[in-house]
Amino acid sequence: MTTSTAAVAPTPGTTAAQPDGASVVVTRGLSKRYGRDRLAVDGLDLVVPAGAVFGFLGPNGSGKTTTIRMLMGLIKPTSGTATVLGGAMPGAAGAVLPRVGALIEGPAHYGFLTGRENLARLDAADRTADPATRKRRIDEALARVGLSAVGDRKARAYSLGMKQRLGIASALLRPRDLLVLDEPTNGLDPQGMREIRALIRSLAADGTTVFLSSHLLDEIEQVCTHAAIMSRGRLVTQGTVDELRSAVRGRLRVGTPDAGRAAVVLAELGLAHVATTGDGVEADLGDLAAEDVCAALVRRDVRVRSFTTHGDSLEDAFVALTGEGFDVES
Repeated sequence: MTTSTAAVAPTPGTTAAQPDGASVVVTRGLSKRYGRDRLAVDGLDLVVPAGAVFGFLGPNGSGKTTTIRMLMGLIKPTSGTATVLGGAMPGAAGAVLPRVGALIEGPAHYGFLTGRENLARLDAADRTADPATRKRRIDEALARVGLSAVGDRKARAYSLGMKQRLGIASALLRPRDLLVLDEPTNGLDPQGMREIRALIRSLAADGTTVFLSSHLLDEIEQVCTHAAIMSRGRLVTQGTVDELRSAVRGRLRVGTPDAGRAAVVLAELGLAHVATTGDGVEADLGDLAAEDVCAALVRRDVRVRSFTTHGDSLEDAFVALTGEGFDVES
């Protein structure tokens, strides 16, 4: 569906961000339950700073699209609150949505109409739009997404990347304070992905706050200034991309059936934030050499099945914070 409408990174399970008056999205305890058993979004506290390219990161099924639908007033939350551009949603949708452009769950256009005709139909549906300036708005939107040369081609002849860009163009028919994009590079080839990323960067450079939902770590890392990580409907952490990377810098993970004994050894070595997991133990490596730590564990008869350290990538952060695998690119 296409909707054209108007400090330090926290530890897992917590959020450090606080609204500061310059936030375009703030949620408090936002939850959505379907039936008795499915809690799609669970107590979400989210803060999106104005001017950010905000990556909303999580595997498919982690609650990202459900959250976006609540932010846009398309569905009502079971509990909690969502404020977008200062308006409480969904009640303030009439005032808020004209300032928001959104592409949710992929583009949907009339294939028998040209790209230009699709945009004209959407623009005509906006009662506040001046018909006298419609052609100019459409020309500017097509140019912004690089579709000027194919604006008079039938939409059914568009590639998937062109359809995605037409969907974004529909969200840009009027100035927007916030642009919400749900998986905008889904199904695109590498060239199409690069084109969409370049477009997002240009929009952000013009001062538009971009809320980008994705399951692709590489996408978030390349274009976003801030990010939040979702897992199984819950917010794991949020902050700047650099903060999320640094949160796991030098983090050590040891796979062992002797987790308790391993934790004692690591603590005696002076490693900080030692914690046992389901299949081993984790700690901050600090200034110690990884090989020395491994040798100390073996000397103390700890059976080491795996021994890994995390670097500086967002992928490292996600795996360390959630324990889940993830798509780097697809």
